[in-house]
Amino acid sequence: MRLVSRSYQKGCEGHAKLVPEEAEDMWHVYNLVRAGDKVTAVTFRKIAVHGAGGSESERVKIKLAISVEAVDFDPEGASLRLRGKNLTETEHVKLGAYHTVELEPQRPFTLEKQAWDAIDIERIRQSTDPALSADLAAVLITEGLAHVCLVGSSTTVQKAKIESSIPRKRGAAAAGYDKALQSFFNKVYAAVERHVDWNIVRCLVIAGPGFMKDQFKEYLHAEAVRRDTRDLILNKTKIVVAQASSAYKHSLREVLGSPGIAGSIKDTKAAQEVAALQAFHAMLGQDSARAFYGPGHVRAAHELGAIQTLLISDTLFRVNNVAKRKAYAALVDGVKDTGGDALILSGAHVSGEQLDQLSGIAAILRFPLPDLEDAELDPDL
Repeated sequence: MRLVSRSYQKGCEGHAKLVPEEAEDMWHVYNLVRAGDKVTAVTFRKIAVHGAGGSESERVKIKLAISVEAVDFDPEGASLRLRGKNLTETEHVKLGAYHTVELEPQRPFTLEKQAWDAIDIERIRQSTDPALSADLAAVLITEGLAHVCLVGSSTTVQKAKIESSIPRKRGAAAAGYDKALQSFFNKVYAAVERHVDWNIVRCLVIAGPGFMKDQFKEYLHAEAVRRDTRDLILNKTKIVVAQASSAYKHSLREVLGSPGIAGSIKDTKAAQEVAALQAFHAMLGQDSARAFYGPGHVRAAHELGAIQTLLISDTLFRVNNVAKRKAYAALVDGVKDTGGDALILSGAHVSGEQLDQLSGIAAILRFPLPDLEDAELDPDL
């Protein structure tokens, strides 16, 4: 994402003019825009045109500023629909009329807030600094089923699903096995070639149960040479194999946490999040008085200055309740001020999804708090 201009400071009113440049940027925009914000962007509206032959509709381009009331995100289509009241009267849209503005990659917009907090400012910093985005591609594959996923700094997007019927390797159907497998591999190869951009991707992981992942890696290398696919040939060393229990998206958590490929993907944000969550679960099993989850217990631990590592899902920041959002932002700032680490996990990654199942917030403590472990506390922060 490109930051064109800004006037914000922490805790103050201000604006940011942004240009989303790729699909993953729309996840950042989704986390930035909330009800009550003002968004200015070019949009389109159908108007009735009356002529001699009757009435016809025509799409006109207009620049509108709306006060956002609802946000709808389409991760697969990489678009964001904002609905709210028009703040700029035009020839085609009355002041105060409701209108929907659609934000997409390569379409600039200006976001204005009454008060910018540290979470929003940090998200803009991370999303507009190319050095902070490290990307990973994954092919999750088993016999007859494959998923091609792109794991960015904040989102995991399934780009392709390939299914093929492959006959058994024995009996009368054995003759068709090699042909069916070749056809299946060819479709997966095409999906990799189409969706993996080697200018961005640092590592391609081929993972799954059994030996199918190894067979596909061999096919990928051989076919790249046969077709003279330069990108695949030149990036051969970036392609690694990992074990996974299935070929479905949820198995990415195993892949990202695999010691065998940790060195290849250690710089990706997704891998760091998985490692932090694994450390929390390990502590929960070894010394449960040093691993808490849930807003009430985490808040109480922070008040005692006990939090070493805070894990919080970005889904908690997408609330329209200003007081709750301020409380979560203050907790993040407070943990950092006391020398702890605060990691905001993406709800679009498998690690964030797993943390959401634990209320969206967890902490590893510096020292055990056995009395707090069994205490009945207010579930809110």
